[in-house]
Amino acid sequence: MVTGSAVSAGIVLSHLSKSYGTVRAVRDVDLMIAPGETVALLGPNGAGKSTTIDMILGLSRPDSGSVSLFGMSPAEAVAAGVVGGMLQTGSLIEHLTVRELVDMVASLYPRPLKVDDALQLAGAGEFAGRPTTKLSGGQAQRVRFAVAMVANPDLLLLDEPTAALDVEGRREFWASMRAVAARGTTVIFATHYLEEADAFADRIVLLTRGRVVADGPATEVKARVGGKTIRATLPLAGLAQLAALPGVLSADRHGDTVILAASNAETALRALLTEFADIQDIEVRGAGLEEAFLELTADGDDVSAPEEALR
Repeated sequence: MVTGSAVSAGIVLSHLSKSYGTVRAVRDVDLMIAPGETVALLGPNGAGKSTTIDMILGLSRPDSGSVSLFGMSPAEAVAAGVVGGMLQTGSLIEHLTVRELVDMVASLYPRPLKVDDALQLAGAGEFAGRPTTKLSGGQAQRVRFAVAMVANPDLLLLDEPTAALDVEGRREFWASMRAVAARGTTVIFATHYLEEADAFADRIVLLTRGRVVADGPATEVKARVGGKTIRATLPLAGLAQLAALPGVLSADRHGDTVILAASNAETALRALLTEFADIQDIEVRGAGLEEAFLELTADGDDVSAPEEALR
């Protein structure tokens, strides 16, 4: 592993910008990530997540600004073997078995993991002898993870890592990721599965239209969205009556369950308990990451770039 002052620098993105023609994919992004952090990059399609990852990996050059990885440029960090990447796209090399592919990649790095360890960590050991052309989507994704991990990197970048995995595969993947993070590896991952980011990231970086709109622990990001939701069993109450209660913004019903969006949960609860003596099964929760995501990434005043043109 990289040591000393270079490690203490971590990952630093300074005034990072990238455009494709008239489309501004990443706009003046400043970001510092400490060694050992697990950071989720979130955002709608076209937010600039993949473009940012490409620039960190050195696959794309910024138009302005800089990227520093442990005190090195992306090219220097990749050459030193301290960066591993698992991209959303790309085919596996044909005419090789899984083991042969991972072994070939391991030979390119100065201090790789043992091939068997990388295969086991990725959950690919059971089909290590299978040709890369005979894999399911989930198996191919596990092999991409093994290829990224065999470098034994200090920084691991993952773009939609569980996109092709089923529920059990996703659970096993994140169990492996917890083991990787426990070793002190810095992990940056982009995902559309908000529950994964909420459960596994130390920190959420939320992008929209190429800009950072939120940065902090999931609890902090969720706290930026006001209001709470009240659920209760109340079969006979009318929605208009519920919506008119003080502290209630709106009311909905699913069978006997009512769901109230509240601007002031305490006031709403007092009114509910006063008006409806038969109310049961009351639950109150704050905004989830999905609500925060939707509110914080709502369209701003810049609509010049077509969303589908961004990466």
